[in-house]
Amino acid sequence: MVCKEKTSLAEIEEMEGNLFLPAFKNLKFVDYNKPIYKKLMYWSFALSKKKCDKWDDFDMNVAPYKKDEPIYYEFTKCPIADFAREHNLPEVMPAMCNPDYTAMELIHARLVRKTTCANGCVCDYTICGDKDEEYLKQHEEYIDDEGYRRNK
Repeated sequence: MVCKEKTSLAEIEEMEGNLFLPAFKNLKFVDYNKPIYKKLMYWSFALSKKKCDKWDDFDMNVAPYKKDEPIYYEFTKCPIADFAREHNLPEVMPAMCNPDYTAMELIHARLVRKTTCANGCVCDYTICGDKDEEYLKQHEEYIDDEGYRRNK
């Protein structure tokens, strides 16, 4: 047999991570805790929103930049979640979504997310620095019953 009969969620998550995490690994010099990198990340999210609008794939909103607050953006439409719903594959979505946390950790940031488009109506991204202990303490991370990494 050439193909396995079943691929585990851990393997799917590893494959998803292998697709985009190398770009974040190349950014190991980035420290989100430094204001210049936070501002650059905000600009990159604002540019991503313009691309989403042009391509009409994801619907993305980016909150205005506030120097002393975490960056916030959200997706209200996700073609990956839509595909999973259409093909009755909701169980694979944690493996697709969880690597977002790892990506932020690679650049000294933390993702705080309460819902995704797959388990709610919005995929919320609040990005703070990994040294923002007070904010992180208020939004402890946990893994829910479906396998999503989430925050309180």
